[in-house]
Amino acid sequence: MTNQVNSREIVLDMLMEIIEGEKYSHKVLQTTLQKYQYLDKVERAFISRLCTGTVKRYITLDYMINGFASLPVKKMKPLIRNLLRMSVYQILYMDQVPVFAICNEAVKLAKKRGFQKLSGFVNGILRNIDRNKATISFPNKESEPVRYLSVFYSVPEWIVQDMINQYGFLTAEKMFEASLKEKITTIRCNQKKNSPEQLKSLLEQEGVRVEDSIYLDYAFKISDYDYLDKLETFRQGRFTIQDVSSMLVCQVAGIEEKDFVIDVCAAPGGKALHAAERAAKVSARDLSDYKVKLIEENILRLDFTNIETKVWDATVLDPDMIGKADVVIADLPCSGLGVIGKKSDIKYKLTQKQQKELVELQRLILHTVKDYVKKGGVLIYSTCTVNQEENLDNRNWFLKHYDFRCDSLDPYLPDQLKSQTTAEGYLQLIQGVHETDGFFLSRFVRK
Repeated sequence: MTNQVNSREIVLDMLMEIIEGEKYSHKVLQTTLQKYQYLDKVERAFISRLCTGTVKRYITLDYMINGFASLPVKKMKPLIRNLLRMSVYQILYMDQVPVFAICNEAVKLAKKRGFQKLSGFVNGILRNIDRNKATISFPNKESEPVRYLSVFYSVPEWIVQDMINQYGFLTAEKMFEASLKEKITTIRCNQKKNSPEQLKSLLEQEGVRVEDSIYLDYAFKISDYDYLDKLETFRQGRFTIQDVSSMLVCQVAGIEEKDFVIDVCAAPGGKALHAAERAAKVSARDLSDYKVKLIEENILRLDFTNIETKVWDATVLDPDMIGKADVVIADLPCSGLGVIGKKSDIKYKLTQKQQKELVELQRLILHTVKDYVKKGGVLIYSTCTVNQEENLDNRNWFLKHYDFRCDSLDPYLPDQLKSQTTAEGYLQLIQGVHETDGFFLSRFVRK
């Protein structure tokens, strides 16, 4: 670690913003890594792993701390409990970090932040956990399946129960297990600028490790790079960051060169830009100036001229667009349970009430944007969640109420993803079962 900054103190401040505050982990991490871009790659990786890991596992960490502390975690001072969480994470999940250094740094931080009297309390708990970590036991998997999954994989019990009800214990466990694994960056080749083969070669020349996707020939997994802006291929707009699940939206839309596409909730623009590779024109819309600016930044970097942007509330009908679109992309606000491996704090901040409200919001938007689709045109409904109320139930509701038919996804999908449901027009991807985020998409055609 450098003398200029204290990496653990940086992480502590990040945790206070995420766990105790209202900020989202991926945004805090992005902002922090940009601020400290001058730090060594190893040091930034330490900050990223410690922050991400602590957030991902803080229910588990609290369970362990409560087993050794005289005071419950929820009654501790916020700074102290987050200091303990990040320190216990290092002890249990970062073997390369010496325990004496973890304890010493935690004590120093407690004192520095005005908790001199609690420094001994912090030191005692950490050393006790280190001495007795082999004896830590979890709830019984057979007799307390919900509590076991909740504690072991750090997921609120109500979400665990929902996923067991919808998918069964084994699939739910696969989902939660996958969410804790380290994520590799997935990219989509900008085929307006280079072929997938050319991009792969250019990335390898920059020292990047490139792996092929098993689903799409224009998708890759990349690793062994410092940061994106340092890559000339990224600055030149030769690729964009996007999960394969998200790429499948335009893949199954069957977009043709003559088509006009409307993406009604487009930020940060991945699907709209993908559509622009294939379509004559794309209208990319979102709710706020901030979100539209994100789209415009990506349009500029990837150098597209056939996309227009507009600040527009998707719940409000745009009379100028009625019956105009060959394809409407409705990738709608959702609970995000399919991406908890990348945005871990979603699982802690989501409530059952919010989830029910999202179902209604999705229906309101679908009711509105369906009118943009030409007769014979396509509507793609997608979400980055695994909750069936937002996915299959909303699909069935839409087919029941509107003049659309379901349309098979099979002509557009790789063989590995074809199934009875894809023949019926929808695909539910599950993290841990598929090599993607959790994601749902359905293809409708206007009669």
